[in-house]
Parts: sequence; C-alpha cells; structure tokens
Amino acid sequence: MSSALEAVQQALVVRLSGHVALTDLVSGIFDGPPPRADFPYIALATGASLDWSHKGGVGRELSLALTIHDDGETAARLHRLMALVEDALEPGLDDPDGWQIVTFEFRRTRILRSAVSPWSGLTEYRARVLRE
Repeated sequence: MSSALEAVQQALVVRLSGHVALTDLVSGIFDGPPPRADFPYIALATGASLDWSHKGGVGRELSLALTIHDDGETAARLHRLMALVEDALEPGLDDPDGWQIVTFEFRRTRILRSAVSPWSGLTEYRARVLRE
C-alpha cells in the first residue's frame, strides 16, 4: 500500500492530466521537479503529511502544493494557468487505492519570481484522508 501522500499526489496528477484546457497549454504535469521541460509546465512540490488518526483508524492530513513555471514576459499566462488548475481541481479528487478522501480544500495561491523560471505560481491544497 502506498503512503497517503504518494497516493493523493498521484490522484492529483491524474485529475490535472484529464483537464484538456489545461493540458493544451502546458508542456507537462510532473509529480516532482523535471530534469528538463519546456515552459510552461506544472510540477508538484514536496508535500507534508501530519497524523490525522482517530480511535478507529489511521488518517493523514496532507499539505499539497503544485508550482506552475512560466517564462512569459508578464504573469498574464500564469494567472490563466493557475485559474485552470483551480477549475480542474474544483470537483475534488477520486479516492486513491487504500485511502478515502474525507476533505479536499483549496488553501491559497501566490505568484513569485524564482531561480527556476521567470514566473512561478504556487497553488496549495489540504486533503484529509482515512485508510480504508
């Protein structure tokens, strides 16, 4: 059985990969920083996992972050891509094998300059899951 973080990150990549309007605009959606990719692309950042267990079962609270890297002259395309990510994740995620997603919530977004690309957009979510 995979860890809760790994399982939910895989479900996140599947959901984003199925959103045609988003995938038409990015070179790829990666489960971590790719060695090489054309801009713009989406990479999942390292997440965090906290204990969310209860008397009757094992649970985790997960912090999930994904970064959109872009080389546009302005942040306009990045804003559009970030909106498409939110649109793709609005319905939530399908339960991954071995885990039930109890809550999946949008946390925040922010845009920053980075060493990796001229523009980076960070989008963060929180998920609470229980082992089935």
